[in-house]
Amino acid sequence: MASTRKQLILLGATGSIGTSTIDLVRRMPERFEVVAMTAHRRHAELATLLREFDGAWWQLGEDDARAALEADFGARALAPGHEGFVEALERFPGAMVVNGLVGASGLRPTFTALERGYDVALANKEALVVGGELVLGAARRGGARIWPVDSEHSAIAQCLRGNPPDEVAKLWLTASGGPFRDRDPETLADVTLEEVLNHPTWDMGPKITVDSASMMNKGLEVLEAHFLFDVPIERIGVVIHRESIVHSMIELRDGAFLAQMGAPDMRVPILFALTEGVHAPTDVAPWSPLGCPTLHFEEPDLKKYPCLTLARRAGEAGGAAPIVLNAANEVAVAAVLRGELSFVGIASVIERALGAIPLDPVHDVDEALDRDHRTREQASALLRTV
Repeated sequence: MASTRKQLILLGATGSIGTSTIDLVRRMPERFEVVAMTAHRRHAELATLLREFDGAWWQLGEDDARAALEADFGARALAPGHEGFVEALERFPGAMVVNGLVGASGLRPTFTALERGYDVALANKEALVVGGELVLGAARRGGARIWPVDSEHSAIAQCLRGNPPDEVAKLWLTASGGPFRDRDPETLADVTLEEVLNHPTWDMGPKITVDSASMMNKGLEVLEAHFLFDVPIERIGVVIHRESIVHSMIELRDGAFLAQMGAPDMRVPILFALTEGVHAPTDVAPWSPLGCPTLHFEEPDLKKYPCLTLARRAGEAGGAAPIVLNAANEVAVAAVLRGELSFVGIASVIERALGAIPLDPVHDVDEALDRDHRTREQASALLRTV
């Protein structure tokens, strides 16, 4: 008898989104089944998962680490690279793809899955930032759905249900403000990497944590919301909300606001995506408003968060500007994590890249990724000038 469980192809199984998704599968084994999973380099963690989910196919990015797994799990190894992802799609028609990858590397699998008619639970915001209309076009051609996993976009999607687009005046994305929300911007030149990675609310990977500190993460989310909900950049606001209880809001034309609230736990929006918009019963993240008597909202200080301004500027410019923005940011953040660039240098690298690299539109995924690659080369050279 065929399984009635939803089959999941999990990209980035050992990252923060992947481990949260795995936790949900453990809690609800009657509902979900992981049939394939990928990781980049964490072969020991992937091996542990493969022992637990002993029927799952797998792929590992790094060649040396992959060889270490093939002795035990070679019979279910997928081909390397994008070919292996396509193989997983062909083996499991009707599966949902959970894209927990970080960075522009998530664009091609998102595009391919949607174009072939596979719904995607999307945590990889860069796929939309870099791909934009290309990704939306693939979804239209394939008749597939994008289910946002970011807590902010999941919240917006829930608030929009039942409200005609012409009644929506503005989208409001909430932000924690990161570890420096109470710091004077003049003091940020000397912050340490340890301080940058000390997020006050969320437990995320290092790249996303740096993006949260600079609020580039929120800038990328503005662009993601622009594409997901077909709302102009100027009608997407950002507000700092320290408690991380209101995950985002919509403002209606009569002045009413609708907000989605809950515990700051990524498993909640992931579950909403996996169930295709159903509020399924779960014991995850119980929360009560009685435990949070006060909520605070404040405007971001753009002197402290110049990356937010740069992201808006790139979104308004259009064309390849979001590609350049994202690629330059990834290069700069990697340099910060290596100790080769100061935290405040991130915005400088991005601004110089936006001023030095052609921003004319791209027309397909290959062209988008080529522009991404060339931007990385040029941004790496710019590191020496900051």
